[in-house]
Amino acid sequence: MEVVILPDPAAIASLAADAVGALLAGRPTAVLGLATGSSPVAIYDELAARYAAGTLSFAAARAFTLDEYVGLPADHPETYRNVIDAVFVSRVDFAPGAVQGPDGLAADIPAACAAYEAAIADAGGVDLQILGIGTDGHIGFNEPGSSLASRTRIKTLARQTRIDNARFFDDDIDAVPTHCLTQGLATIMDARHVVLVAIGENKAEAVEHLVEGPVSARWPATILQHHRHVTVLLDEDAAHRLQLADYYREAYRGKPKWQGI
Repeated sequence: MEVVILPDPAAIASLAADAVGALLAGRPTAVLGLATGSSPVAIYDELAARYAAGTLSFAAARAFTLDEYVGLPADHPETYRNVIDAVFVSRVDFAPGAVQGPDGLAADIPAACAAYEAAIADAGGVDLQILGIGTDGHIGFNEPGSSLASRTRIKTLARQTRIDNARFFDDDIDAVPTHCLTQGLATIMDARHVVLVAIGENKAEAVEHLVEGPVSARWPATILQHHRHVTVLLDEDAAHRLQLADYYREAYRGKPKWQGI
């Protein structure tokens, strides 16, 4: 696990976009994993800006989103399909149908989850997965207590997650769905490179467990300690509880530039 502590979200977005750009330069048909939430938005802004400047194209790429609410109408602005389209997909040049997400309106939920797993596998798997992290340590919607071997499935949202997400529903927790479909922890672990972004002091406890705590279903993101290539991008506030923060800074300063992240 590589931990990179940067001064602000703009620096985080630039470094993450560099990784996406390097991937697409070497493999234009690469498969991206896209997370919603507040933390990745600056990355999507930077990628869209590079596309607008003519330095980056997604025309041959594919992407899969992490999760989706169950039961929200297809035209609801807070479905994750609509959110990712608004903040990123509609701003670049993905081909029609190149971005897929779980079907939160499926009549047969288990079959829809199995089909989503199959679609990711058929695409060759995810090359670079962008992640955020919840204040309770969830990634995707894998809430505390999730199986570390889990695959795409339906999950009940924790009350804390619904409280955190109420800001997207006019601060009305009752308007936040109680269930979601999410890629499982084992599904996420199959990605070849994971780039996790955490911004702000409210993420510091989860980051502390992610990076320096024991692997535990209590803090689901800790499974990433077993990933072969995971990069954690933090601002100073999110990193302030890390005991080895000075070492992480020193290691990154001394890293050869050609390695990237």
